[in-house]
Amino acid sequence: MKKYITIISVNFYPEDSSTGLYTTEMADYLAAKGHQVSIITGVPYYPQWEIHKAYLNKKRFLHEKKGAIDIYRYKLYVPSAPSFLKRIIHLTDFTLGSIRNAFRIGDCDLVISVVPFTSNIFLGWLLSKKKKAKLWAHIQDFEFDAAIESGMAGKKSGFKSIVFTVLFWLEKSLLKKTHVASTISFGMMEKLHSKTNTPAFYFPNWVNPLKINPEKSNKHAFLRSSKFKIVYSGNIGAKQDWDFFLRVVHHFINDIEVEFIIVGDGGMKNWLLGETKACKNVKHFDPIALNKLSDLLCSADVHILFQKSAVIDTVMPSKLLGMMSSGKPSIVTGNLKSEVAKVFEISQGGFFHDANDFTGVVENIIKLKNNTPLAHKKGVMARDYMISRFSEDKVLTIFENKIREVLDEK
Repeated sequence: MKKYITIISVNFYPEDSSTGLYTTEMADYLAAKGHQVSIITGVPYYPQWEIHKAYLNKKRFLHEKKGAIDIYRYKLYVPSAPSFLKRIIHLTDFTLGSIRNAFRIGDCDLVISVVPFTSNIFLGWLLSKKKKAKLWAHIQDFEFDAAIESGMAGKKSGFKSIVFTVLFWLEKSLLKKTHVASTISFGMMEKLHSKTNTPAFYFPNWVNPLKINPEKSNKHAFLRSSKFKIVYSGNIGAKQDWDFFLRVVHHFINDIEVEFIIVGDGGMKNWLLGETKACKNVKHFDPIALNKLSDLLCSADVHILFQKSAVIDTVMPSKLLGMMSSGKPSIVTGNLKSEVAKVFEISQGGFFHDANDFTGVVENIIKLKNNTPLAHKKGVMARDYMISRFSEDKVLTIFENKIREVLDEK
């Protein structure tokens, strides 16, 4: 039966990475299943942290269509250098500005508020009350926990400690207003249980094995050299450990057979460009179109993701799905107690190291460089693991079944 579903997410099409990508594919899937879908969102700005040119001169409130999907946009404040304070202004502006769009929604059976932002749950609550609809919070990122653990918010002391106490109280209060809450990893499910008694649902991100396919990919122009190509593709932000990356880069700086390729954008890109300006073994490229992502990922020799040790289960990096689905091995750092560490323990699709294990990372880069059969074996195991657990059809079918279950309770 057709349902009327409204999704609230600051990131949406035409953004084609991170939360924007998954929210778009979620909406497209639900619309393809016959549901009437509406989106309350902002104008595209991520990961560049600047409003896309096509929207610079547009009105503050916009109504667009994507197929049968109704899109209600608010032209929000976007900081070029997203500090913690500026992010708070950014989310506050979107929340307050989008109230008008929330009241433009017609029929509604279910509201799905995508976090970040946590304040999207407030918007969803207003709309669900007005329409007597069910409210679902889907957490892609525990933004307040992540701000502390990544160091983005600075030291949690003094006045800032009071601010976070209030923010966490608001988070718990808003989660209590939902009928169901979902998140993307088992570790994050545990954190969710610690914050609310609302019924919880495991709803991981997904990958389409036909879209990331080593058997049908071509060599990408960025990676046509004969060198051993170490690739990072994604957001260049505070959650990654770029100081560790620089140590690794400098270790190989005189090795003419190894090069590092960074493809992406984000709040720390300009800093990283400055730090690697003199490093001839590092190449930087802007984000690529989604239809070229398979070529890029499958052309790597090894993928890297260096995370800070404090980041345990506030986020499950979505880029990991593409990395592992490429059929190439990955070298990842982080907390040994994290869910990502368990993924590598089970899949054997690469190497996971403690965030401070510089020696181990270097040794395994050299091992994969010198042992092509080992690299191939680990790449195959990585792809097999991803397809078996996170294929798009499997994840989204279970998701839609849960929606029908929730709405049948009305």
